[in-house]
Amino acid sequence: MTTHTFDIVVLGGGSGGYAAALRASELGKSVALIEKDKVGGTCLHRGCIPTKALLHAAEVAEHVRDAAHVGITATLEGIDPVGVRAYREGIVAKKFKGLEGLVKARGITTVAGMGRLNPDRSVSVGDDVYVGSDVILATGSYSRTLPGLDIGGRILTSEQALSLDVIPERVLILGGGVIGVEFASVWRSFGAEVTIIEALPHLVPNEDVVLSKGLERAFRRRGIQYSLGIRFASAVQDDTSVTVTLEDGKEFTADYLLVAVGRGPVTADLGFEEAGVALDRGFVTVDQDLRTGVPGIWAVGDIVPGLQLAHRGFQQGIAVAERIAGLSPVTIPDSQIPKVTYSSPEVASVGLSEESAVAAHGADAVVSYEYNLAGNGKSEIIGTGGLVKVVRLKDGPVLGVHLLGDRVGELITEGQLAVVWEAHPEDIAPLIHAHPTQSEALGEAFLALAGKPLHAL
Repeated sequence: MTTHTFDIVVLGGGSGGYAAALRASELGKSVALIEKDKVGGTCLHRGCIPTKALLHAAEVAEHVRDAAHVGITATLEGIDPVGVRAYREGIVAKKFKGLEGLVKARGITTVAGMGRLNPDRSVSVGDDVYVGSDVILATGSYSRTLPGLDIGGRILTSEQALSLDVIPERVLILGGGVIGVEFASVWRSFGAEVTIIEALPHLVPNEDVVLSKGLERAFRRRGIQYSLGIRFASAVQDDTSVTVTLEDGKEFTADYLLVAVGRGPVTADLGFEEAGVALDRGFVTVDQDLRTGVPGIWAVGDIVPGLQLAHRGFQQGIAVAERIAGLSPVTIPDSQIPKVTYSSPEVASVGLSEESAVAAHGADAVVSYEYNLAGNGKSEIIGTGGLVKVVRLKDGPVLGVHLLGDRVGELITEGQLAVVWEAHPEDIAPLIHAHPTQSEALGEAFLALAGKPLHAL
């Protein structure tokens, strides 16, 4: 057994883990980054990046189909799934190589292997032991399934879906959240018949209901089918198909079933509880500064209760590294972290929904405004519908910004600034949004809430 000593040992090299390692190294700390697979984790290799590459390929396919609408003669001859996979894997490989180079340049020691936390706060990897003054747990998440629903064959998680070398003719998606909606958008653009099955009353049910309803209308126009408000009962498969039965007896049959019912924390059998780290339903219990109940042990990313977002993991990893170094970074609550669903159209939001704002402040204290993208020149040019919704306190600050439309995810940072800085629409209204851009739609909403609408009544 060989013991290696560092200032910080990071268990898990995904978004939260490698961000913590990079920032800690910048602050002069020696760091060991332990990763069982590849640095970058799920987001880089099996999640955010490869799915966005698929969505771009899907967007290209839609543009070719619609080329005649803008006076371009083009024909979509088909989708080459092997070629799409090569494109996706090329993007991931390039980003991975860059990340590896960055980690190496920062002097971080990368340890390949499965790490396990010991009761004395050290981390074992095979016969080696890594000891740090501080340990950061960042072991990430896995694709959940439902009781009695076994993954395999024609029943897939997002990881298996990415590996398909065929375009399904018919596909069922169990779960209408972010992952399910994104895959539905991709597969429909590639020509598949898609049906989403969501037990709650709306798609993307964690969003403001106006965005959920708008996305449902857009998906209907695209030919994406969905069943809402009825729970899954069972699924059976044979060599050629999968049949899903709902609790009301209704059946759906397709070539494949994608299970997209959320992600669970990877914390089992890693020694956490034996080391005194408290778990709640598998998630690590932490305080507002991401400290566990064991001195010197911290947790970040998907194993911490709350939004499971790569950029949340980045922010948490950076914050913990700075706290270990004696700095006092600002704590960003989940409500102030931007969320984006990268479908067509996109859904983006930050802050409180109107329903949440009313619950917190009362109906008489909350005002909202919706601006339709039909009035936005750039949105008309790129052929997207949608809306901007801004929620504010009456005579007070912006509480939430909610967007629907292609490419609107690029606008949500302005919404975050407005919410976090508690800006009043009257503060933002004098600022100029370049013309013609989609950002003008946000400007129009702020103008309207400030009492001086321009391109709206």
